[in-house]
Amino acid sequence: MRCLACNALMSDFESTRKSAHTNEYIDLCNHCYYSISDDVAALERTDLEHEEDMVVDSDFTDTLDLDVDSLD
Repeated sequence: MRCLACNALMSDFESTRKSAHTNEYIDLCNHCYYSISDDVAALERTDLEHEEDMVVDSDFTDTLDLDVDSLD
C-alpha cells in the first residue's frame, strides 16, 4: 500500500492506522501523518511498529527547504 500524500511504500504499521473518529484507514505514511497527528486522533497497531516506523521531530524538519540566505 502507498501513502496518499507522497506515494511512499507504507509498512504494515502505517497501513493499519485508522481514524479514531470514523474507523476508516488514514492511508498516510508516518512522515505525512506526523504533520497532522496533533489534529487527527488515530488507532494504531503498536504490535506492528518497528524502530524504522518511529518519526522524530528532526525527520520532519530535515525535509523542509529553509533557504534563509535568499531572504536578504
